[in-house]
Amino acid sequence: MPTYITLMNLTDQGIRNIKDAPKRTEAAIKAIEAAGGKVIGSYATMGQYDYVWIIEGPSDEAAMLQLLSTGMKGNVRTTTLKAFTKEEFAEIIKKLP
Repeated sequence: MPTYITLMNLTDQGIRNIKDAPKRTEAAIKAIEAAGGKVIGSYATMGQYDYVWIIEGPSDEAAMLQLLSTGMKGNVRTTTLKAFTKEEFAEIIKKLP
């Protein structure tokens, strides 16, 4: 399954409702799992980003759907990176001329 690293920042709404964050996190994990994905790691962080998640998903389209759904709720803004394992990267490199 493809791997994604999602960096999140709380919106004004998200910080106003921060006490609901654990409940929102559990709901998001359940939605990802229901869509065929898996949350590898979910971290609250200090610094430039408020949360960092590592997620496996069945496809880019499924990941996009989850990201849009999350964004529509208005509590976080996301930046998502598609990640490649070292093995996947090695296979890509082999195709170079």
